Amino acid sequence: MSSPTISPSPTRLRLAALVAAPVLALSVACGGDDSGGARSSDDIASVPQAPSASQSTQDTRDTRAPDSRTAGKSAFYDAQLAYVQCMRAKGGYPDFPDPKLSGYLDWKKVNAIGSQPGRNEGIKGGKNGVCVPELRKTMTAEPKRDQQKDYESMLAHAKCMRDNGVSRFTNPTMSGGNAQPGGDPNPGSPVIDIESPAYEQAREACKGKLLEGLDGMQ
Repeated sequence: MSSPTISPSPTRLRLAALVAAPVLALSVACGGDDSGGARSSDDIASVPQAPSASQSTQDTRDTRAPDSRTAGKSAFYDAQLAYVQCMRAKGGYPDFPDPKLSGYLDWKKVNAIGSQPGRNEGIKGGKNGVCVPELRKTMTAEPKRDQQKDYESMLAHAKCMRDNGVSRFTNPTMSGGNAQPGGDPNPGSPVIDIESPAYEQAREACKGKLLEGLDGMQ
C-alpha cells in the first residue's frame, strides 16, 4: 500500500500513517466549549462566601492540571478526528472509519476500503494528497512511543508472517534509536502480494503480535 508523498518520522514509515468511536464524537470535536457562557446579572451581583478549609482542599484537588499522558492522547484523538473528517468531506472516502478511542486508526477497516477497485490510490492522505496536512498533524500529535518495545513487537510479527507462509517478509530495523518497520523487501516495486489469500491468512494469524498503533506500519 502506497504512502502519501510526505516526510514522516522514521517510526511512522508506511503509516500512510494513517483511524471505534461513535460518529457523534465528530460533531463534538467540531463544536466549541459551550460551558463558558456569559454570567447572569444575578451572578455578577452576588458576592460568594469564602470557602471552608475542606472546600479549598477539594477545589485544589479537582482543578489540578490533567495528566500529560491523558492530555496527549486527547490531542492525538482530536487530530485523528480532523483527519477523518477531511478524508470523508474532501478526500473522496465518505465511508472512512472513525478512529479507535485510543486515537489510532482501525487499519483493518481502512485496508478493507483500500482493497476495493479504484480506491487504494488516496486511502492514505486523500485524493491528490488533499488531507496530507491533517495527516501530518496526527503524526505530530501521537504520544511518544517506546521504540524498543515497538521494535520487538514488529520483529515478532515479521517472524510470525514468515512462519505462516510469507517467506519474503523482512525484519524491522533500528536506526538512530527509532524502530523502522519491515515487510516487503522492495516497497517501490512490491514482491509480496498483500491481496493474496495466503497473505491475508498470515496477517490474521499474526495480528496479535503488533502493539496498538503498529498495525498500519508493516
